[in-house]
Amino acid sequence: MRFITVTESRDLQLAEGPEPQPAPGEVLIRVAAAGVNRPDVMQRLGKYPPPPGASPILGLEVAGTVVQAAGRWREGDEVCALVSGGGYAEFCAAPAVQCLPVPEGFTMVDAAAVPEGFFTVWANVFRRGRLQAGETILIHGGSSGIGTTAIQLARTFGARVIVTAGSDAKCEACRRLGAEIAINYKIADFAELRGVNLVLDMVGGTYFAKNMQVLAQDGRIVQIATLQGREVQLDLLAMMHLGATITGSTLRPRSPEYKGAIARELEEKVWPLLARGVVKPVIDRVYPLAEAAKAHARMEEGDHIGKIVLEVSVSDSDAGRPPDNISFR
Repeated sequence: MRFITVTESRDLQLAEGPEPQPAPGEVLIRVAAAGVNRPDVMQRLGKYPPPPGASPILGLEVAGTVVQAAGRWREGDEVCALVSGGGYAEFCAAPAVQCLPVPEGFTMVDAAAVPEGFFTVWANVFRRGRLQAGETILIHGGSSGIGTTAIQLARTFGARVIVTAGSDAKCEACRRLGAEIAINYKIADFAELRGVNLVLDMVGGTYFAKNMQVLAQDGRIVQIATLQGREVQLDLLAMMHLGATITGSTLRPRSPEYKGAIARELEEKVWPLLARGVVKPVIDRVYPLAEAAKAHARMEEGDHIGKIVLEVSVSDSDAGRPPDNISFR
């Protein structure tokens, strides 16, 4: 099969090698499209190694056709899947419990833009963060793949949504998705907010103290990344007075059983919303597999809104084509 490999100079290039051999309980997927995520960039740079036993090939989410069955899936089924690695390839092995049917009406590109963001948001905003209807959530990085997903799901389930983003255009995109307030953090300070029940943060560093300032009584902070640093100072007395909960998680090293439980909840509560078009993935750009380096450059530039996707079999004329779902370009 063809796949993307990381060279010694941390570049990406197309290579050829054997197909993966699924373990018991895994399906083999002929990949049609794969999502590109920030952890892929970090892994390429040598800062985020795959967990033990995971494929060293980049890629945490795929959509395609089952060619070797397991669990509930049969050959020919169209699925999307959260994986621990191996997505930037023509074939990818995935635990059967981490697969979900391609939502009704979705293309493979659409479906490849779903798993990582929706699994992450459901696990952290609704499971760990316990967001309830009528509460206020502050989402940092509102225009990211995670952010655009969190905005839509939080709003759909009855929460008030506030976001931060790095430009006026990104703020406008967030408002169009349902954010009530969008703060351009380059010109305004979100620390002036008050009464936030839940903060979804992927920044860390200096944001932590400000997140504490904006919390309501019994507020929660859920940390899912540390783009600006992992070490922070915590005023324990302030935490105690607020009754605050500070938590966080990473999905990649968790067990298939844990991720499978999230998949079941998503299929029950979110997949009908996707099928009805109530919630949709936001896709920024689509690149052919061979141009994975351009996809990473796009992500590192930081100008994207929503998801970047690799299409495994695509002509050069299709590269960068407008997606058929939500787009702000």
